[in-house]
Amino acid sequence: MDIPRIFNITESAHRIHNPFTPEKLATLGAALRLEPGTRVLDLGSGSGEMLCTWARDYGISGAGIDMSQLFTEQAKLRADELGVADRVEFIHGDAAGYVADEKVGVAACIGATWIGGGVVGAIELLAKSLRTGGIILIGEPYWLQLPPTEEVAKGCRAGSISDFLLLPELLASFGNLDYDVVEMVLADHDSWDRYEAAKWLTMRRWLETNPDDDFAKDVRAELTSAPERYATYTREYLGWGVFALMSR
Repeated sequence: MDIPRIFNITESAHRIHNPFTPEKLATLGAALRLEPGTRVLDLGSGSGEMLCTWARDYGISGAGIDMSQLFTEQAKLRADELGVADRVEFIHGDAAGYVADEKVGVAACIGATWIGGGVVGAIELLAKSLRTGGIILIGEPYWLQLPPTEEVAKGCRAGSISDFLLLPELLASFGNLDYDVVEMVLADHDSWDRYEAAKWLTMRRWLETNPDDDFAKDVRAELTSAPERYATYTREYLGWGVFALMSR
């Protein structure tokens, strides 16, 4: 069980696998007013930066589940590095359908709502692990402006324009599911740059050390096209944020 190899390569040096900086991740933790001892479930936990730094800074505990074997191992190393391995656990596995044995105060799916077939399914899945009065965190893209054509949407790595909503529509959709939006922290151009541009040096270094790998042509094609595609499409049209929801 693993994610597509291209992601394990391009994001192998990332600690945060979304367009968030460490500062924004800390802002989110502070915005949630996390109490020491709060238990957090993170479905699609990547390299574990959210759980590890929140355990260090806010005294939370919890578990993360991710399909990437590489990222899960990196998360365990990060927990050891920050001295929080006794408070956070990382599981290599499929987060789709995962329900915690113990109800949690925060249930998160940050940038991986596909595990529930989309936002609605992800919220329904997270709610199964949430204690009464707890908070659901959803990390999701939205359109900064509607792409003028389907080709532009595909340039943003969306399947079509209909894949995402404008921010007001996304916020309204949570209300339609009978949830209050109680906080949000949004990506900006700088955090997007840090997420996307960091991949380019990683790919170049990987190509230098793996010139004969059968996958090298795919990595070379991605590195050649990614900077222009990102600047033309994603940076101009696609937003991303984490939204905190509480059931009404």
